[in-house]
Amino acid sequence: MKIGVIGLGTIATAVVRGIAQDGHQITVSKRSAQHATALTAAYDCVTVAENQQVLDQSDVIFLGLMAGAAPDILNSLKFRSGQRVISFMADVSLAEVAVMVAPATASAIMMPFPGIATGGTPIMMLGDAALVGSIFGARNTLYPLRDDAELQAYICAQAVLSPVAQMVSGVANWAAEKGADRAQSEAFLRQLIASSLAASDSDSLVQALSTPGGYNLRLREHMQVSGLEEALKRGLDDLA
Repeated sequence: MKIGVIGLGTIATAVVRGIAQDGHQITVSKRSAQHATALTAAYDCVTVAENQQVLDQSDVIFLGLMAGAAPDILNSLKFRSGQRVISFMADVSLAEVAVMVAPATASAIMMPFPGIATGGTPIMMLGDAALVGSIFGARNTLYPLRDDAELQAYICAQAVLSPVAQMVSGVANWAAEKGADRAQSEAFLRQLIASSLAASDSDSLVQALSTPGGYNLRLREHMQVSGLEEALKRGLDDLA
């Protein structure tokens, strides 16, 4: 495909890296100079241009803009009929994107994660699953959503990633204080959590780790009494 990228931040750069060896012609925004330079140095299929030229050379457009900046940037550009737009903007609905990119088609909203650069990540998306799947589905897992409400719920829910990562880091630090090798203990915890959740749904895993008097049950009960579940729910409600 002829793909253009308007807004080349960290996530959009990871997206480009994830598809740069799939035979596409990719044109990226000139204004994100550091990321653009790195991509053109790494991949022959990536070229750099001003925003309007990005559109002129592309049939599928990725929008990696900040939501607040998008209207001013996009209103100065001319899209054409037949172009399909995939937005990475969490706070802009597909209907709002459609207004900003007319007469092009606002095909989908998707929320990529940094791991998309190498594949194996989940992609929550709303809209044209066939289009998104044709570009990203070979190495990633699509989670098509029904409507804006479900998308917003997923956007809030995915925020658990940062607290979980912080928790793993904190536990590794605690283990190091007790004499463990810090790097190895964190690597162990990452693999333990990832492999365990990949092999089982959460409720079944919790049940399996509920041996009376066991370490997992005792720590979980301590954290429940300390208010972890209620704090998590309040935080998600605040995001929503």
